[in-house]
Amino acid sequence: QIDHFGFDENLTFQQRYLVADQHWNKENGPILFYTGNEGDITWFCNNTGFMWDVAEELNAMLVFAEHRYYGESLPFGNESFSDSKHLNYLTSEQALADFAVLIEYLKTTIAGARYSPVIAIGGSYGGMLAAWFRMKYPHVVVGALAASAPIWQFGDLVPCGAYFSIVTNDFKKSGTGCSESIRNSWNAINHLSSTDAGLQWLSSAFHLCSPLKNLQDAAILKNWLSETWVNLAMVNYPYKADFLQPLPAWPVQEVCKFLKDPTLSDKLLLQNVFQAVNLYYNYSGEASCLDMSETATKNLGQLGWYYQACTEMVMPMCTDGVNDMFEPQKWDFDALSEECYRLWGVRPRPSWLLSMYGGKNISSYSNIVFSNGGLDPWSAGGVTQNITDSLVAIVIPDGAHHLDLRSRNPLDPKSVQQARALEISYMKQWI
Repeated sequence: QIDHFGFDENLTFQQRYLVADQHWNKENGPILFYTGNEGDITWFCNNTGFMWDVAEELNAMLVFAEHRYYGESLPFGNESFSDSKHLNYLTSEQALADFAVLIEYLKTTIAGARYSPVIAIGGSYGGMLAAWFRMKYPHVVVGALAASAPIWQFGDLVPCGAYFSIVTNDFKKSGTGCSESIRNSWNAINHLSSTDAGLQWLSSAFHLCSPLKNLQDAAILKNWLSETWVNLAMVNYPYKADFLQPLPAWPVQEVCKFLKDPTLSDKLLLQNVFQAVNLYYNYSGEASCLDMSETATKNLGQLGWYYQACTEMVMPMCTDGVNDMFEPQKWDFDALSEECYRLWGVRPRPSWLLSMYGGKNISSYSNIVFSNGGLDPWSAGGVTQNITDSLVAIVIPDGAHHLDLRSRNPLDPKSVQQARALEISYMKQWI
């Protein structure tokens, strides 16, 4: 159903899901159900090696369900993003209802699955969905593994600056002078962007595909750089990986090798900053210029996520330039609201999610494991301490964004190996 919660709109759409049953015990063996998030489901499937690694041990069937409005699961085809009427059904509640209906369908159509216990698994927004799925549909899933799920990054549940101070800490720990160099780069850009010659210099120093013409463009450059530092912190994995971009092992340390001297002159400092971001955007060496409109993989649905951030997923963020390496910026809800109205004709409802999923008041729920990486900025909004015996927090000090959901790797730190072992033992209990 395009609308699970009203009866006026009776249209349906095709939802994509992937199934792997080669290890499944066909007599009600367990089902590990990946709650798809903001992107193409095949990409998430390929980046969630943990599920493939444990399928055999648990004799489990794997199901990867695509989130409505992402990948190929478009409720109104190419009209899906045309206006707020068509986007009206892009909510976490509708997505969870899709998952519940899909599981019911699979249990009635797959022989031997009628009484299979189902465990929800997801990372990031998908981890939030996994947790919320167990909260709202406890009769459908026996438990949930919510990896790197910032379910508390809402309202005033956590300080708005915590996220960026973790990013900063990652860089601070990865090389002397590193976070200071980045902190000093903003003023260097501000100085240079005040003249046309400076803008020209910046455009060529950063090998930009489209040259900077004015201060607005310079602001876009700074946002693009900020987003790059954040993404590097998120994917600071212990081995070569290709999640948002192809990168070397411990990419933040690699980047910090270029950023050792924060006292350099503006131009020398920014030439180093270019070397650093070039490692992120051009590790393969194939890019002829850098495109500021691209920060991550094409597999993520930026458009849909932007709409969600403009409606339910309102996550307050701020920086102060003291506890972090970014330019100071207060959380400005009114500016967000105006921008959302201009773009989509909708206004965000910042407290709805707290009413819907309980905020911090979740002790009545059960059987959810929340895992977070100490290096992951999103852990700022995550559950990092046990709430009850069955609402369990696992912290992976050397882990970045849902490292535990990735395939086993010889270079995995001990902390993530232990985390996975603990996650598996909880899953066995639930089953």
